[in-house]
Amino acid sequence: MELILWRHAEAELGEPDEGRALTGKGHKQAWKVADWLDRNLPESCRILVSPATRTLQTAEALGRKFKIHPDLAPDKSPQDLLAAANWPDSREPVLVIGHQPTLGLAAAQLISGQQQEWSIRKANVWWIAQRERGDITTNYLRAVMAPDLISK
Repeated sequence: MELILWRHAEAELGEPDEGRALTGKGHKQAWKVADWLDRNLPESCRILVSPATRTLQTAEALGRKFKIHPDLAPDKSPQDLLAAANWPDSREPVLVIGHQPTLGLAAAQLISGQQQEWSIRKANVWWIAQRERGDITTNYLRAVMAPDLISK
């Protein structure tokens, strides 16, 4: 399975948290990363998005169909995220657009096998995949992309 974690782009400060919108810089970040993702994601990729405004706006930059999933809201756990993505049993790649600290905690669990507080920066993508060799399955980091690494 492949799990792609995309943290929402830069958002305005304010309350309520779920209603915070992207800043101008955040929209630019989302478009740059969306362009890279669109060139690299398989067509069969399932896209799941937190119900928060900033994640919806980040997802809209990609221009593909997505499903809003309540288990990806800012207050949810890494276990909720992995269950929503059907990890490790999904037959197609899954892109999750969500929040810190949940994304970083999920990445740490999958890559290191331990609960650690890893930080995924705003608008960054971490692409996690599995490799099977005989009876052994390992998770590995296939790619990391940041908007400032993408020329446009």
